[in-house]
Amino acid sequence: MEFRISDVRITPIRRNDGLVAIGSVVVNDSLYLGSIGIHRKLDGSGYRLTYPTKKAGIENRTVYHPLTPELSKAVETALFRECQRLIC
Repeated sequence: MEFRISDVRITPIRRNDGLVAIGSVVVNDSLYLGSIGIHRKLDGSGYRLTYPTKKAGIENRTVYHPLTPELSKAVETALFRECQRLIC
């Protein structure tokens, strides 16, 4: 399955423990994914994403995340490209 990623938005933030920006995307003109953390890797070799979680008692529960490697890669590529273009 091919995924179309559009409306890629990056909001730079003051660096905080490697977090450099918050991103959002729209998948196949049908699904908005927001509050995606963009972090600089500890070794400085690039970036990694974190998806939103919500505290439930003493545990953190994942709100959403990609279920396939193809979607994960499509979201990463779009956000990292925009991050490189803007600020990171």
